Amino acid sequence: MVDAATRIGDSALAERLGREIEGEVKFDAFTRGRYATDASIYQVEPIGVVIPKTENDLRAAVHIAEMEGIPLLPRGGGTSQCGQTVNTALVLDCTKYLRGITDYDEETHEVTVQPGIVLDHLNAWLKPKGRIYPVDISTSSRATIGGMAANNSCGGRSIHYGIMVDNVEAIDAILMDGTEARFDRVPGNLGELSGPARYRDLVQRIRAIAEREQGEIDANIPKLMRKVGGYNLDRVTARDAAGGHNMASLLVGSEGTLALSRRIKLKTHAIPKHRVVGVCHFPTFHAAMENTQHLVTLKPFGVELIDRTMIELAREIPMFQAAMREFVAGEPDALLLVEFAGDEKDPLLAKLADLETMMADLGFPGAVVRAEDPGLQARITEVRQSGLNIMMSMKSDGKPVSFIEDCAVPLEHLADYTARLTDVFTKHGTKGTWYAHASVGTLHVRPILNMKDGGDVKKMRAIAEEAFEMVREYKGSHSGEHGDGIVRSEFHRSMFGDRVVDAFAEVKQAFDPKGLMNPGRIVNPPKMDDRSLFRFKPGYTAVNPDTRFDWSAWGGLSGAVEMCNNNGACRKRDPGVMCPSFRATGDEQHLVRGRANTLRLALSGQLGPEALSDPALKETLDLCVGCKGCKRECPTGVDMAKMKTEVLGQYVKRHGLSAKDRLIAEMPRYAEAASRFSYLANLRDAVPGAAWLSEKLLGFAMERTLPHWTSAPFRGSEVSDRPVVDGREVVLFADTFNTYFEPENLRAAVAVLEAAGYTIHVIDPVAAGGRHVCCGRTYLASGLIEKAEAEMARLAEAFAPFAERGVPIVGLEPSCLFTLKDELPSLLRDRAGKVPEMAMLFEEFIAREAAAGRLDGLKLKPIGAKALVHGHCHQKAFAAMGPVQTALKLIPGLDVSVIESSCCGMAGAFGYEKDHIEVSMKMAELSLLPAVRAADPDTILVADGTSCRHQIHDGAGREAIHVSRVLERALA
Repeated sequence: MVDAATRIGDSALAERLGREIEGEVKFDAFTRGRYATDASIYQVEPIGVVIPKTENDLRAAVHIAEMEGIPLLPRGGGTSQCGQTVNTALVLDCTKYLRGITDYDEETHEVTVQPGIVLDHLNAWLKPKGRIYPVDISTSSRATIGGMAANNSCGGRSIHYGIMVDNVEAIDAILMDGTEARFDRVPGNLGELSGPARYRDLVQRIRAIAEREQGEIDANIPKLMRKVGGYNLDRVTARDAAGGHNMASLLVGSEGTLALSRRIKLKTHAIPKHRVVGVCHFPTFHAAMENTQHLVTLKPFGVELIDRTMIELAREIPMFQAAMREFVAGEPDALLLVEFAGDEKDPLLAKLADLETMMADLGFPGAVVRAEDPGLQARITEVRQSGLNIMMSMKSDGKPVSFIEDCAVPLEHLADYTARLTDVFTKHGTKGTWYAHASVGTLHVRPILNMKDGGDVKKMRAIAEEAFEMVREYKGSHSGEHGDGIVRSEFHRSMFGDRVVDAFAEVKQAFDPKGLMNPGRIVNPPKMDDRSLFRFKPGYTAVNPDTRFDWSAWGGLSGAVEMCNNNGACRKRDPGVMCPSFRATGDEQHLVRGRANTLRLALSGQLGPEALSDPALKETLDLCVGCKGCKRECPTGVDMAKMKTEVLGQYVKRHGLSAKDRLIAEMPRYAEAASRFSYLANLRDAVPGAAWLSEKLLGFAMERTLPHWTSAPFRGSEVSDRPVVDGREVVLFADTFNTYFEPENLRAAVAVLEAAGYTIHVIDPVAAGGRHVCCGRTYLASGLIEKAEAEMARLAEAFAPFAERGVPIVGLEPSCLFTLKDELPSLLRDRAGKVPEMAMLFEEFIAREAAAGRLDGLKLKPIGAKALVHGHCHQKAFAAMGPVQTALKLIPGLDVSVIESSCCGMAGAFGYEKDHIEVSMKMAELSLLPAVRAADPDTILVADGTSCRHQIHDGAGREAIHVSRVLERALA
């Protein structure tokens, strides 16, 4: 990529935008690279990116672009699958600032929003009012209303609620010439029309085009709900009772090619009080397709498909494994999720009974799993909504490719269509994955192809042409949900006919005579297989550097990076682990997807030959706190924490470490000495001016207190020498942090384990004159991977005798313990032995032993009424929060609740650093600190992470303690 500033005129454009726009203007190569892709197969570098802060910024951007003749591209969450949000244009990203709710009508229940608001956030705001915006697309956690309107999105319950165009009442839009108007219902008599002259002229021209072509529209536009291709001229010809139509319907589905949406007025619906789901199991895919037409006669809210491929892939993804066991019985070839909803529960249960009867009558008795519990329904929905990402989790160059997946056919043809399409795949040497909206005949089918392979690209076109021919035969729609973009716009002429497509061109000309609004989409498109527009262009080569971690499952680091399909699950801002830096900043740069795109461009040489050692790349990764949330929550398994460590290692080789980073990295080596001279080591927070000096010289924020070195570190000699009884023994992993900062946690763990009758072994080389055994966590965080590996090798050697004979390795600090289970085997490979397998957190061990009935000797007494738990990121990422609650609930009468929070913001040394303290506190204030401040004074605050406890202390003035100390307090 060539830096935009070197292009003629771009530097001046960026400067002018910077002067006249209050928001952010970004023209650097790294930012443009991040916005060059969406969730499609395409990559088109934009001219620059504007992140408007106010609606006046929108006006200014349109004015400048029109004057300069610069194409403009409004972009939502960037999750489009057809290439409609990539273009050689000035990108407008409204997701950071323009995401407000501007009006709500208590009588009509209509809500008006800015384009950048995310669907889930809107519905969270509406929920207390008993209302919902029902276009429930799978990307609801990050899809914006502006993007949904542009795409004419649909969702799983469209059979009941309709699609986007049915639920948009009005759009306040800005035309490319600067005209602003409200596009809403217009009367049958246009003489009564009000508004700017430009708007009135547009209405008259559009109605004239629609009336002139009404015969062609009636004959060639499919009579299906799931028809989102082209412009909605059929909505203009279908007049309302007053003889008018809604001009907003023309903007819906226009993909930013006609006007820029400033505000959008939406219908809302009452939230049904009850839902039930019947999971229908079928032995063959064809049987599921053949019987969908019968199931919809029960008038469900939705019927969603999960096929065999998706079932198998979901069973391999940690976050879905438990749910799959709950609602999948045996080995079905296909599932249909049939949902009923309403205000009374009994009629819904009767519907489930009717469903069971119908399935039996169809030849499938006992094939329905009933999901009446809302929690189970939510887990099923999570799997369903993750269908795309689950399909994309295949670890190979061949991936399910989106280009025919939105075809919709009448239900009576669904089984034949899918069978014939399967034959087409077989003919071309591939197979397809299937999921989504069976109720409306829109199945998301994706043939598995390698878009780096020119032969597979030719297969893509051949399959598309054959599939669309079948769709025409069945009088279906080739564009049924995700829009047109680059993938489908080319085929409008063969699907709709010349006159209808020429009418689309007239609409575009009327709205945008200079052709500056997202050009080449819907009208005058490129070929869908133009490889110059692909993410993997001809000649694409990713160069894998020498790496330390094991990336062999992906064919190297580049293959692991390419697992990011840009679908944006990491953009969610709701409680959960991923992605805390994006939740705090709202910036695409500080996001798993943004980082992965940048790494892919760097590894493939598209950011220059020295991109891996470029400070801009380090800056891209800077706010990744290593929470490992993406390892668990990214359905395609992008492990950005490990990728950052690998790339940081490359950077450090070239640029070295700062004094601060080296001080942090080498802490295990000087920890023993620091404890011996703890009085001197702790002077930084005792002597006036010392904190200020540490900020100036080393970069530690003066607002922070640093961890307090103890003069009495934990020693293995403190553990009683007792014989092993009934195989009850553990080896205690005394990590550096708890040994030298909070040894009371290790002593508490010893007390609890001994009270339960366990013999405790401790690796204590310090007592023998050696050096403390460490997991290498601090070295990894600083990019000194070789040193980390050396520390891990020492640790593995020390623990191996215990691990080999099955003795649990019990640790207290989550970041250290999970280093043994994650990074250690990736670095040591075979040398890791059984250490990763036998490593577990203290509370995991307690929960396991309790479940096995081996804690009868542990007598605990009541110590309080409530405990409030904050989970360390790695506990959440490795699904280890359940055991924390289980261990605490062993205490009689203790009410245990968990704070729904992401990263605390401290993240090891991250939050102590001057450059990070602002973001650190933003992370903490999202949910953790408000919850802690709201807790009753007598509530026991529990946090197993050293840094988490420090953040709670600094940010809320409360003390949180390790679960081991809570249990110690309760010892009878």
